[in-house]
Amino acid sequence: FLKDCTGFTLRPVMGLLTSRDFLNGLAFRVFHSTQYIRHHSRPLYTPEPDVCHELLGHVPLFANPDFADFSQEIGLASLGAADEDIERLATIYWFTVEFGICRQGDQIRAYGAGLLSSFGELEYCLSSKPEIRPFEPAKVAQQKYPITEYQPVYFVAESFKDAQMRVREFANSLNRPFSVRYNAYTESIEILDSKEKVIRYAQGIKTDMLTLVDALEKLA
Repeated sequence: FLKDCTGFTLRPVMGLLTSRDFLNGLAFRVFHSTQYIRHHSRPLYTPEPDVCHELLGHVPLFANPDFADFSQEIGLASLGAADEDIERLATIYWFTVEFGICRQGDQIRAYGAGLLSSFGELEYCLSSKPEIRPFEPAKVAQQKYPITEYQPVYFVAESFKDAQMRVREFANSLNRPFSVRYNAYTESIEILDSKEKVIRYAQGIKTDMLTLVDALEKLA
């Protein structure tokens, strides 16, 4: 079902991966999922991701094309990144894909899987107890966070699209000697490190633009 929706797949793992390995998987639209379930004594919160967190929090979001693309963009930015940039991207991932919140009108909505899969923390997040700061990726990337208790700080974006745009700008600012793109046909990563590859990529964009213009004309 998930692959039919957005091309994402789940890959079971026995435990936590390194930040680099986990983010690299997202670049290929692969989400590494744990398999165990939280202890019955703590049904509202789990200090480590369990299958409830994965299936109730992440999977529904990965079925949304915009959210799937957002997650993959963080993964693509991690390919070939320096170790310090990996940690910065992992922190941004933590405060968006896991514990992201955004404004919708005059209300605050949660879009992070860690919140959506934890009734206890969702209620806590929307109370007056935690600190709520504006979502600025450069500052978010430096924020320390606990992994076994409720978050003391959350970052609120003006909208999900705003968060997506800001993270994209942050990723483009990273010092990396090459650019990459995901080839959905071959499910592989292409490194755009030659003029020929860039030209071929541009030709594909041109074809897509012609299709877009044709579709818009027919809708007019």
